[in-house]
Amino acid sequence: MPAFRSSPLLGCLAALAAGVLTTLSAAPFMLWWLAPVAAGLLYAGLPALSPRQAAWRGWCYGLGLFGTGVSWVYVSIHDYGYTGVPLAVFLTTLFVATLALFFAVTLWLYRRLAGPRFAVLTFAGAWVLGEALRTWLFTGFPWLLLGSGQVDSPLAPWAPVGGVYLLSLITALSGALGVELLRRRWWTALPLAGLWLIPLALPLQWTHPAGDPVRVALLQGNLSQLIKWTPEGQRTAIDTYRRLTRELGDTPLDLVIWPEAALPMFEDQARPVLERAQASLPDDTQLLTGILQRDEQGNFYNSVVGLNGVQGEYRKHHLVPFGEYLPLESLLRGAIAFFDLPMPAMTPGPDGQQPMVAAGTRIGNAICYEIIYADLVAKQARHANVLLTLSNDTWFGDSLGPQQHLQMARLRALENGRYVVRATSNGVTAIVDPQGRITGRLPQFEAATLVGEYVPMEGLTPFTRTGSWPIWLLAALMVLPGIRLSAAVSRKP
Repeated sequence: MPAFRSSPLLGCLAALAAGVLTTLSAAPFMLWWLAPVAAGLLYAGLPALSPRQAAWRGWCYGLGLFGTGVSWVYVSIHDYGYTGVPLAVFLTTLFVATLALFFAVTLWLYRRLAGPRFAVLTFAGAWVLGEALRTWLFTGFPWLLLGSGQVDSPLAPWAPVGGVYLLSLITALSGALGVELLRRRWWTALPLAGLWLIPLALPLQWTHPAGDPVRVALLQGNLSQLIKWTPEGQRTAIDTYRRLTRELGDTPLDLVIWPEAALPMFEDQARPVLERAQASLPDDTQLLTGILQRDEQGNFYNSVVGLNGVQGEYRKHHLVPFGEYLPLESLLRGAIAFFDLPMPAMTPGPDGQQPMVAAGTRIGNAICYEIIYADLVAKQARHANVLLTLSNDTWFGDSLGPQQHLQMARLRALENGRYVVRATSNGVTAIVDPQGRITGRLPQFEAATLVGEYVPMEGLTPFTRTGSWPIWLLAALMVLPGIRLSAAVSRKP
C-alpha cells in the first residue's frame, strides 16, 4: 500500500489489475471471491489521493474492467458489423474509455466529498450510486455490475432481498472492511462476518409452486448472422426451425419456443411458416417465437408472439442503441458500414405490458438485452409465474458475452424466485430454477433442442416487491455522513 501512495504509476496499474480481477469474478471464470478483493485493492490507495488522482485511478479501473469484460464489442463491430480491424479497434477502445469515465466520476466525487472517518461506508455507497447512474444514463449499460458475479457465492441469498445492487453494496463494503481489517482495525471483523454469515439464516426460497411442471422444448438453430437477412438466410432459417420442430414428433410437450427473431422476416410474412410448424405439433402443444412486427404507421417492433391459443404478445420495451436503433441517425447513417446493417430501426413497445398466457401460466418477457435490467425484469415478475428471455447472442461470437449474459439471467431468476427459460439462436440456451441453478442447457454453436420443464411460481421476493430503489436510497444514506463531515471540516478556520 505505501508503494501505491508514492507511485501514481503503480497505483494505476493496481487499479487496472483490479478491473481485470472483477472480470475474472464473473462468468465464465466464476472466481466470485475476486470481486471483494478487487474493490479492496481500489479502496486501499484512495485516502492519500487528490480528487483528480482518484478520478484517474477510477478510469484505470474502468479500463481494466471493460477492456477485458466487454471485449465482445469488438467481435460485434468487426465480425458482424462489416468494419475493418483499425476502425473496429478504435470504436471498441472509444466505447471502453467512455464507460470507464463512470468510475472516474464516482471516485472523483468520493474523494471530493467524503471524510476519512466514514470512508468505508461512503466508498461502498458511492460505488452503488455510480452503478445506478450507469444503469440509467444514456439508456443505461448495467453490464458487469460488481454484484453480478456473486450468484454462486455465499452472498447469493441476499439477491432476493435487495437484488444485484445489494450484492454490489455488500461486495464493495466487504472489500473496504477487509482492507481496514488488514490495517488492524479489529472492529471491522464483526460487520464483515455479519455480511457473510447472515445469508445462512435467510430463507432458501421466497416463492412457492403454483401448478404442475410445464414441459418445454427450446430450439437453437445456430444460423449464421452474416447471411441471416439475405434470401438464402431466410430459406435456411425456415428449413432449420421447421425441421427441429418436426423432429419433436409426438414428444409430450406443453410449449415449443423459438428464439429472438428466429425467422428473419416480419410476422405477416412468417405467419404461414409458423402455422405449418404448429400443425406438425400435437394438438395441445403451443408455439412461442421471437419475431419482427410492423404496423400501418411504419413502426417496427422486436416481439414475442404465440400460436394455438396463446394469449397476448410482447413488444420489446428497452432497445439497444446502435443495435436496434441508431442515435443521431442523420449524421451516422452511411458514415460507417456498422451503422448500415440490413435491419429496420425498431420502435420501443409500451411500458407496463401484461404477461402472455401460455400452457396455463403467465409469462413475463425480457428480450435479449432487457434481461440485464434488474428492475425491468422485476416489474414483469410481479405479475408472472415464469420469466422468458429470447435472445440472439450470435452477435457475441465465441467471446465472454454469452456466458456473462447467461449469468445475469441466472441472477434475475434468483432475485425474483422464478424459473427463467432462455432460448437463444446459438447459445447459451438454458433453463434456470428459482435458486439460479441451471437445470438444463445446450452447447453453443450447435443446432439442437433442449427439452426440459419449469414450475410456475407464486409469491414475491422482497426485491420483486420494491425493486432497487431501497438499495439506492441506502447507498445515498451511507454517503451522507461522509459529506457532512467533509463539509464541516472545510468550514473550520
